[in-house]
Amino acid sequence: MNFKRNIIITGGAGFIGSHVVRLFVRKYPEYHIINLDLLTYAGNLANLKDIENEPNYTFVKADICDFDTVYALMQEHKVDGIIHLAAESHVDRSIKDPFTFARTNVMGTLSLLQAAKLYWESLPEKFEGKRFYHISTDEVYGALELTHPEGIEPPFTTTASSSEHHLAYGKDFFYEDTPYNPHSPYSAAKASSDHFVRAFHDTYGMPTIVTNCSNNYGPYQFPEKLIPLFINNIRHRKPLPVYGKGENVRDWLYVEDHARAIDLIFHKGEVAETYNIGGFNEWKNIDIIKVLIATVDRLLGNEEGASLDLITYVTDRAGHDMRYAIDSSKLQRELGWEPSLQFEEGIEKTVRWYLDNEEWLENITSGDYERYYEEMYSKR
Repeated sequence: MNFKRNIIITGGAGFIGSHVVRLFVRKYPEYHIINLDLLTYAGNLANLKDIENEPNYTFVKADICDFDTVYALMQEHKVDGIIHLAAESHVDRSIKDPFTFARTNVMGTLSLLQAAKLYWESLPEKFEGKRFYHISTDEVYGALELTHPEGIEPPFTTTASSSEHHLAYGKDFFYEDTPYNPHSPYSAAKASSDHFVRAFHDTYGMPTIVTNCSNNYGPYQFPEKLIPLFINNIRHRKPLPVYGKGENVRDWLYVEDHARAIDLIFHKGEVAETYNIGGFNEWKNIDIIKVLIATVDRLLGNEEGASLDLITYVTDRAGHDMRYAIDSSKLQRELGWEPSLQFEEGIEKTVRWYLDNEEWLENITSGDYERYYEEMYSKR
């Protein structure tokens, strides 16, 4: 079957990646979407059961660090676009095992870049009509000062059309040209990969784009992350471990809004540009935890505040950045994107999804999904 485009999406069985794969497969039946994923602990093909048999979808289990396999895949499928999401992404894991993060996030990105460069340079049209889109994080920028400007009462959320959200916890925020200042092995590895992507444009003329996004939340997120972990813990009456005093501030974005932004930028973004993607939605960790408790307790039929006693303050994480705040004005101004959901609406949808999908959660926490898919693909 001849397709209009052949696109590799790396890490497509992960949290954000699965939403991007689903969006592209359904929205663009004329595209061939190749999901390249090693299926490490956070990769789960159950995230994509609803589209796994679509004629324009192919799953390939492979390591992005395996250059020969990636290069052969480029040739076999005549790939003209790469959307690169595969990454080790949990800060706590990076503190314990920085080597794995350097290997996957840096060397894996370099492997993809070199494979794309060599294949595209071999074509008569070379880089024309090609695109290498690298998804990064706001954590590469470092941290911002946490303040409480007079007259502003956080938590504070607003629509994307307003810039007042920047005043909720401080006047500073991350722009696309904010100098990099990573503070964890995770963010250092992502920063390095970003530099390699830009270097391949500057050195070889590769058509690259980089985006830096704030914290995502929504369905299919691996339950070591704050929101799904706490939903699950509240459901099972387990402790809710809060780092330090819970004062750290993050900007939150519903994952489907991120997927929409990726779609828009892949098709309409300018080569060699950087775009920040944020939710215009800053919350202290302790405040978001209280919102989660109230929402889960209400949906479970518990008394109001029944799970507040589960909050347990623990020793703060090493190098824990105090505040991240993304400015998405460039993306809104140049491409017309903005978040579609207010945070309260997104949290309601998210909590309902996890409560309605207990089997998915149980398979993840028990590790059953890893054994099932390992056995399934060993027979192919």
